[in-house]
Amino acid sequence: MSDDTRVGIVLVSHSATVAESVAELAKGLAGSGSTVAVAPAGGSESGGLGTSAELISAAAASVDRGAGVAVLTDLGSAVLTVKALLAEGDELPEHTRLVDAPFVEGAVAAVVTASTGADLAAVEAAAAEAYTYRKV
Repeated sequence: MSDDTRVGIVLVSHSATVAESVAELAKGLAGSGSTVAVAPAGGSESGGLGTSAELISAAAASVDRGAGVAVLTDLGSAVLTVKALLAEGDELPEHTRLVDAPFVEGAVAAVVTASTGADLAAVEAAAAEAYTYRKV
């Protein structure tokens, strides 16, 4: 699969800094050769804490390469905002999926898996599997 048709990833956090940092971490761990499109969508439009439907929509459009877009979120209202956008039907690219996964570990798994050319279902499954990662 060519780089321009890989699954895109959007990371939605209440903090722009957190979204940008997790995107940087995930891309870094995927390897220097990875060209997966990853876009942070953090904070409010004014730069404060919160979530912005407009920032999420713009981020999803920026990573859409035709293979689907996986959206990972940090906290409850980010989930609600993405669900509302999905319910609208025309606010996010076709084949955009809200992925139920831990934010950091799920983002890394999603980006690494997308970098292999996996489809949206495989990217979602890899991110969701991150719930099972044990630290002790």
